Amino acid sequence: MTIHYTQNTLKPFIEEQKSQGKKIGFVPTMGALHEGHLSLVKNAMTGNDIVFVSIFVNPTQFDNATDLQKYPRTLDADVSLLKTLENNVFVYAPSVEDIYNSGVNSEKFSFDGLEFEMEGKFRTGHFDGVGTIVKRFFEIITPDSAYFGEKDFQQLMIVKKLASKYKLPVNVVGCDIFREASGLAMSSRNQRLSEHAKKESAFIYKTLLQAKEKFGTKSANKVKEWVQQQFEKHPLLTLEYVEIANIKNLKTVQRKSKNETYRIFIAAFIENIRLIDNIALN
Repeated sequence: MTIHYTQNTLKPFIEEQKSQGKKIGFVPTMGALHEGHLSLVKNAMTGNDIVFVSIFVNPTQFDNATDLQKYPRTLDADVSLLKTLENNVFVYAPSVEDIYNSGVNSEKFSFDGLEFEMEGKFRTGHFDGVGTIVKRFFEIITPDSAYFGEKDFQQLMIVKKLASKYKLPVNVVGCDIFREASGLAMSSRNQRLSEHAKKESAFIYKTLLQAKEKFGTKSANKVKEWVQQQFEKHPLLTLEYVEIANIKNLKTVQRKSKNETYRIFIAAFIENIRLIDNIALN
């Protein structure tokens, strides 16, 4: 497996691959890889000749300096995990300077309002940071297709909007959430949880499944109220928000319609670590 640390070695390699007519898949990550990341890479491997995995903790998408500092950085372990796959997987692990040579700043984007819903209400500037790094990676790696997990469903929708609105020639593919046996959505942040907290965090998915059942007969507001009540009873988990949204625009559902598709989203804290999850409701 080849690891590229700079664009100086990366770009000539990509040009050579493209000159041979090879299709390039791309999986952007912030490292601390787990089976969920591997599932994205495996998806990318099925439709492309080679796959690039970026490993880069992007400073512009953190609104909390402590969170950025504590984010796990495990490059050697990440590379070892990727080596368990076939040999057409390559790594781009750049420095901050290699990506942001003119200064660590976010571009300003308009995602037609997607950026102001849910996560956007609680994480100022987050999606400008996401848009900045994803656009940068698309320009550097020039992939044919890029793969994103549905755990960050709002991010997936924003990246799709980024590609269409800014005419970036890449197919953005959403992939199913990969879960632990307990149902907890796999996340690099899970590595920071104690075993007890990890066990208790399965409550999030369990609550989402029960909410889905209730959504069949109750209004969106009633379902949200029920979720809030469940979290109020939990001794460790603190709910930041629960939202039921139309997947087209991520707007809060006021009244259900048979012709629309909805998802329920939860963000919650345990041991000062923020976890998110979501599922389709219909």
